[in-house]
Amino acid sequence: MENLLYIALFSPLVGSLFAALFAMSPKNIITGIVTSALLLISFIASAILFEHVMTVGAVHVTMMDWIMAGDMLIPFGFLVDQISVTMMVVVTLVSTVVHIYSIGYMDHDKSFNRFFSYLSAFVFSMMVLVMSDNFLGLFIGWEGVGVCSWLLIGFWYHKEDVSRDVNPSISPSWAANEAFIMNRIADLGMLIGIFILYWNTGSLQYDVVFAALPNLSDGILVAAAIALFVGAMGKSAQFPLHTWLTDAMEGPTPVSALIHAATMVTAGVFLIIRANPLYAMEAVEWVSYFIASLGTFVAIFAASMALVCRDLKRIIAFSTLSQLGYMFAAAGLGAYWIALFHLAAHAFFKALLFLGAGNVMHAMNDELDIFKMGGLKKVMRWTYLYMGLASLALSGIGIAGVGLAGYFSKDAIIETAFNEQNYILWIILIVTAGMTAFYSFRQVFLTFHGSKRYADTEIHPHDMYKYVLIAMSPLAILAVIAGFFKGWFEEFVTVLLPAYKMSEETHHIAWILGLVVIAFAVGGIVLAYIKYNKGLKRNEELENSLVYRLLSNQYYIPQLYDKIFSKPYAAFSRFSWLTLDQKIVDATVDGIGNMIKTGGDNTRKIQTGNLSDYLRWMARGVVLLVIVAFISHQLSQGAN
Repeated sequence: MENLLYIALFSPLVGSLFAALFAMSPKNIITGIVTSALLLISFIASAILFEHVMTVGAVHVTMMDWIMAGDMLIPFGFLVDQISVTMMVVVTLVSTVVHIYSIGYMDHDKSFNRFFSYLSAFVFSMMVLVMSDNFLGLFIGWEGVGVCSWLLIGFWYHKEDVSRDVNPSISPSWAANEAFIMNRIADLGMLIGIFILYWNTGSLQYDVVFAALPNLSDGILVAAAIALFVGAMGKSAQFPLHTWLTDAMEGPTPVSALIHAATMVTAGVFLIIRANPLYAMEAVEWVSYFIASLGTFVAIFAASMALVCRDLKRIIAFSTLSQLGYMFAAAGLGAYWIALFHLAAHAFFKALLFLGAGNVMHAMNDELDIFKMGGLKKVMRWTYLYMGLASLALSGIGIAGVGLAGYFSKDAIIETAFNEQNYILWIILIVTAGMTAFYSFRQVFLTFHGSKRYADTEIHPHDMYKYVLIAMSPLAILAVIAGFFKGWFEEFVTVLLPAYKMSEETHHIAWILGLVVIAFAVGGIVLAYIKYNKGLKRNEELENSLVYRLLSNQYYIPQLYDKIFSKPYAAFSRFSWLTLDQKIVDATVDGIGNMIKTGGDNTRKIQTGNLSDYLRWMARGVVLLVIVAFISHQLSQGAN
C-alpha cells in the first residue's frame, strides 16, 4: 500500500514536470495525453487505497524526518484515512476529467504545454494538502495550491482589461493577484493557529495534537479555532474574503472547474472537517456556531447575487460560494460527515456545470452574457443534457428517497439545521434552496431555450468534440447516482468522524421537511420556466430598481474594497515611489555615487607622469602631515 500511496501522490508531479520540459515548444498533444494518463493512474491508485481503508484500515507512511531543531521534530509523513482518501478519490477523478477536457478546450492555445504543467502541479499540491499527516505538511500543500491558482487564474496574463456588459473591467493578472493577496491575508491567520497549537502541544502531528486538546485551556482552544478558521475563510471564500472567487473566472474554464469544484475552494471545509476534534470541544462551541451562521449567511448572500447575474461562469461561481456556505453550516453544526458528503457530491455536478459552460463559451466565441445566447439546445444537445442534469442535482430535486446527488446531500444539511433547533438557519437554507433552483434554471433557459439572440452575429455554435463529451459522462453519472451512497458513506466515514444522528422527532417528520425543500426547489424552477422558457423578457424598470442594482453590483462590496484598500494603497505606493524612493533613497544613493565619481575624476588629475608634479604633491603632503601631527600634539598636551 505504501507504493500505491506514493503513486497516487507523485503521479501528478511527474506529469507537471513532463509538461514543463516542453513548455516553450509548440503545442504537443502528447503532453495532454501523458498528463491525463498520469492523473488517471493517480485516480486508480486512490480508488484501490479507498478499498483498502474501507476493508483493512488507514495507511500511515513517514517518508523522512523533515524538520529537526531542538525539541522540534516534524516528519514528512502522509496519512490515508477515511477523510483523506475520500478527498483523494474526488480530487483525482475530477482532475482526470478536467485534464482530458482541457486537451480539447485548450487545443488552439499557444501555451498548451505550460497550461498542463500548471494544472498537474495544482493537483499535486492539493494531494499534499489532503494526504499530509500534520498541520505543517497541510500548510505546504495549502500554499502550493495558492501559487498554482495564481498561475492558472492569470494564465492569460497578456490579456488587457476588457470592459464587458456582464462583469467589471478586470484582467486575468488583476484577478490572479486579488486571489493571491486575499488568501495570503487569511493564511496569516492559519499560520498563527498552527503556531498556537505547536507552542501548546509540542507537535503538529494530527493524532498528537488532537490527543492533547483536553489538556489545553479554553482561551488557547478558542484562539486556535478562530485562527484556523480565518485561513479557511480565505481559501473557501467566505465573507468578507469572498470577492476573489467570482473574479477568478478570468482564468480558463477548466481552471474554474478544477478550483471551484473539488480542490482549492473546498480546502477550507476540509480543514474544519480534519480539525473536528478541536471544533467539537465544548469551549469552542460558540466558534462552531459562528461558522454555521456565517456559512448560512454566505449561502443566501451568494445566491441573491446569482439571481441577477448575466455572466455564465460567474453565476456558477456564485453557486459554488453558496454551496460552500451550506458545507460550513453543516460542519459548524457538528455534522462533519454530512459536510464531507456534500463536498464530494457537489464536486461532481459543479464540475459538470463548469465544463458545460466551457462548451457553451467554446461554441459562442467566448461570449459570456446569457442575455446574448438562446436556442442552443438544438445544436448542443449533449451539453444541454449535462447542464440540465447538473442543475437538477444542484437544485436538490427528488422525492420519496429517489433523486439526484444534491437531493441527498444538501437536504441533509437543511435537516441538520432543523434538528439542532436553529430554525432561523433552517428557514434561510430552505429559501436559499428555492433561489438556487431559480437561478440555475434561469441560466439553462436563457442559454438553451427561446430565440437565437446571437442570430445577427457571425457566431455559428456547435457542440464540443465527442471525446470531450464522453470524458464528461462520469461526472454526469455521478451527479445522478452519488446520493444513493449516502448511507454507505455514513458508515464508512463515521469510523473516524463523529456520528451525527437525527433525533427521533426529526426522523419522524423527515419526509415533511423534505417536501418543504422540494416545494421551494420546484417553485424556483417553475418560476424560472414561466419567466424565461420562451426567451428573454427584460424589464427596464426592474433592472433600474435599487435592489436589482444592489445585487448586480454585488452589494457594492468590490467598489467599497477598491475605495478603502486598493486606491489608498495605490496612492501610498505612488507617494513612496515618487517621494521616498526617488527623492530620498535614490537621491542619497546617487549622491554618494556622484561624490565618489567626482572625487575619482579630481584625483585622476594627479597622475600626470611629470616628476616635478609628483615632487610638489609629495611636499604638500609632508607639510600637511606635519600640520596634523602638530595639532594632534597640542591637543594631547592640552588634555594632560
